[in-house]
Amino acid sequence: MTPFGQRVRDHRDKRGMTLAEMAGVLGVTPAYLSALEHGKRGRPTFTLIQGVIHVLGVIWDEADELVRLADLSHPRVTVDTAGLDPEATLLANRLARDIGELEPPDLARLSAVLDEAAARRNRPGGPA
Repeated sequence: MTPFGQRVRDHRDKRGMTLAEMAGVLGVTPAYLSALEHGKRGRPTFTLIQGVIHVLGVIWDEADELVRLADLSHPRVTVDTAGLDPEATLLANRLARDIGELEPPDLARLSAVLDEAAARRNRPGGPA
């Protein structure tokens, strides 16, 4: 399941809406919506994301979070390390090979490292 799919399902369940009901309102098939939630389809279109936000009635931070999660929910990722440090290529390949073996706390620690790097990058006077 993708992060976007999980969040959509959580909102749907909270509202007591079935997959078939939501799919009908969005004008897609239940099979398509299920595949999207489970990561068997690519990233959703902007139009579909906006439809989901409208159908679920989410606003402000929740809507922004759905947009952000949709952007980060492509189930088949390609990492281009051409021109980067050899350590970047090694890390990308190790992650591709071993990600299925990582436990949720391991994933959280790796995400925290990426968040810290992004914060340094975005800090005034930080690296470009």
